[in-house]
Amino acid sequence: MTKPMTTPSDAELAIDHRLLKALGHPLRQRILRVLSDRVASPVELSRELEEPLGNVSYHVKMLEELEAIELVRTAPVRGTLEHFYRATRRVELDDAHWAQLPLSVRRKLFDQTLQLAWEHVVAAAGDQGFDDPRAHVSWTPFAVDQQGYEEMVGIMAETLEQLIAAQAAADHRLSALDGDAETEARRTEVVMLHFDRA
Repeated sequence: MTKPMTTPSDAELAIDHRLLKALGHPLRQRILRVLSDRVASPVELSRELEEPLGNVSYHVKMLEELEAIELVRTAPVRGTLEHFYRATRRVELDDAHWAQLPLSVRRKLFDQTLQLAWEHVVAAAGDQGFDDPRAHVSWTPFAVDQQGYEEMVGIMAETLEQLIAAQAAADHRLSALDGDAETEARRTEVVMLHFDRA
């Protein structure tokens, strides 16, 4: 028996403008990506992202006001009270919400993500990031009909969901370790691109 297709209601498709605002600045995107991976303070974020502490603190405050991150704990560090945050939501928008964004906004968000991805690729290439024989780099042009295109879109979405599920399972295993999970974790990145050729 097949399930009847349901279309999302207007309420379900309503774009959370707080999330759009959170993603609307490259530094906020970068902060969210770090805080999606682990808990960190503005001082730690400033060092990791190589950005002035004042800039990072300003955008952390904005992200907290937008409810994209939350305060997890405070701790005295070298005579000051340091605040530690984590992300409360995934950085990505699903396809239905993405399709509602104006083209200019989609282009801006794509541009920010591509620039950040390229920076990470270049840094990894200069630091043995592609030395593992299982590292993957491929570039495959296709020519498909509309059905083929829709199938490829579905495959990309399924692949991303499987990668997120693998990350969640790894988080569970790492949290069960007696040692420091941060030192045990192997930090990797996946960049997925699917686009119309120029």
